Amino acid sequence: MSSQPKQLQKLLLFQLTDHRQFGLGTLKIREIMPFRRLSRLPHSHHAIVGTATFRNAAVPVIDMAAAIGYPALSAEERAEASIIVTDVQRQEIGFMVRSVQRIVEADWKKVLPPPQALGKNAFITGLLTLDGALVQLLDLELLLARVYPESLNSQDVLLNDMEIETLRNMSILLVDDSRVARKQLCDVLDRKNIGYQVTESGTAAFEYLLDSSAHGKPVNILVSDIEMPGLDGYELTFKVRDNSQLHQPYIILHTSLNSEMSLSYAEQVGADTALTKFDAEELMHAMLIAAQGRQQQI
Repeated sequence: MSSQPKQLQKLLLFQLTDHRQFGLGTLKIREIMPFRRLSRLPHSHHAIVGTATFRNAAVPVIDMAAAIGYPALSAEERAEASIIVTDVQRQEIGFMVRSVQRIVEADWKKVLPPPQALGKNAFITGLLTLDGALVQLLDLELLLARVYPESLNSQDVLLNDMEIETLRNMSILLVDDSRVARKQLCDVLDRKNIGYQVTESGTAAFEYLLDSSAHGKPVNILVSDIEMPGLDGYELTFKVRDNSQLHQPYIILHTSLNSEMSLSYAEQVGADTALTKFDAEELMHAMLIAAQGRQQQI
């Protein structure tokens, strides 16, 4: 690999309140439509305002402001609102926002992680300054987990003793900037008492890979998110593959983006496979393929 591809991220900017600006990656977005009459959903979360028909299917619509703790939009405000239909974690979900502004192209390296002072309940994965204004990038996984807490309950995966032991003999590194996504990943392995290390950023993951390789305990399997502040999953993969001194792990890029384009690009930068979040059985199957391949090389 001679040169790293420039990885820009297109972001949709929108507002939930009068002053704060928020952003979502456009790869998550299927369509933006004006507010329309919704069908009510009885006994649902207070932030779910109903369902809209999108391409002949009923899509739940969430008042994004109410979901993250701001006042819900009034009936008058809804008349001027927009619905952003997203495709995330294998679901189509609509988010009602006060106003949609514009699409911008941003350098993902300039995205900063949120301050730790915001605590575990902050619904943002990163901060970006554009034209002198602060943009907050939303953590959709955490937001959806608040509205649909059952989404955190990943299914158990049936493995035989030999398969479990094969994975226990691997050095596994998980990296994801979303607390919810990290919990989902860790729970799958914890159920089988399979050891692993976990980091919250691509930069920390790369440092761990370098250090573990230098100490003769290289990582065998790397499972990484794609969209992360600083060093994203694409760039992490490129840096790993471009380092001839580094022990090369089997790389699984794991993303909430249900997009053929994002998965195809993962393979171009050197990932062994790419998966759409979150299917525990699919993930464990991919890790088993990786582990069995590593065993054959020993």
